[in-house]
Amino acid sequence: MFPRPIQQASAPARALYKTALPIALFLWLFPLLGVAVTSLRPASDLAMGNYFGMPSDIAWGNYLEIFTNSPIGQYIFNSFKVTIPTVIGTLILSTMTGFALGIYRFRSNLLIFFMFVAGNFVPFQILMVPVRDLTYGLGLYNTTGGLALFHIAFQTGFCTLFMRNFIAALPRELIEAARVEGVAEWKIFWYIVLPLMRPAIAALAVLVFTFIWNDFFWATVLTTSASTQPVTAGLSSLNGQWIAQWHLVSAGSIIAALPPVLMFFLMQKHFIAGLTLGAVK
Repeated sequence: MFPRPIQQASAPARALYKTALPIALFLWLFPLLGVAVTSLRPASDLAMGNYFGMPSDIAWGNYLEIFTNSPIGQYIFNSFKVTIPTVIGTLILSTMTGFALGIYRFRSNLLIFFMFVAGNFVPFQILMVPVRDLTYGLGLYNTTGGLALFHIAFQTGFCTLFMRNFIAALPRELIEAARVEGVAEWKIFWYIVLPLMRPAIAALAVLVFTFIWNDFFWATVLTTSASTQPVTAGLSSLNGQWIAQWHLVSAGSIIAALPPVLMFFLMQKHFIAGLTLGAVK
């Protein structure tokens, strides 16, 4: 049913694997390498059509120019204003809903759980007009708060699915023993369940942070000005109608990718533990 480890495969299969893996890795990283090289090209190279050749010079000044000639600092700050409240809000809501759906047995438990999950299967493109009209009617259009609230509502379904399944796998004997001792339900959640959920919370925090930070679609739909646009939408505004500053866009893209990369490496141990906890018995 499951594929065998590559160490147990035949010698030709192992040789093919060792050959194909670096090739696949290079093809996957090639666009990123292209962006990195373009971020170091001088503007004269692009003006002469040197898009894919070696740069005539290493223009480290592009990384300084992106800060002096564009509001990328404001864009990055806006991304943090949207991403951090979204991560906190989704984790708070999903841990509580996951606890309720994973621990308590009541009528319509599965129905409510399926309603949370069903939102993940709705194509988000068809929500563009209704969500835009809703935020406009509530006075939240073109605000970082409105964008964060939408992401919290949209991501809570996936996070609830993740948390509910994690909590349902916890030993129920711990909870029953606490109830026998007369511990209140909120204390069971706070002192018993929540500490056991730390690996799952860390893994989910990294995933949600990456999802929201890299969001482009809703950033362009629900924000329009430099004072509210996240960095993904703000970078696209660097290209005017007649001039394309791809060297600055590439430099800004490298800078914009640093926060989620740094967060992943800082939380790598907890992230892997959260994804693999419960994978084996």
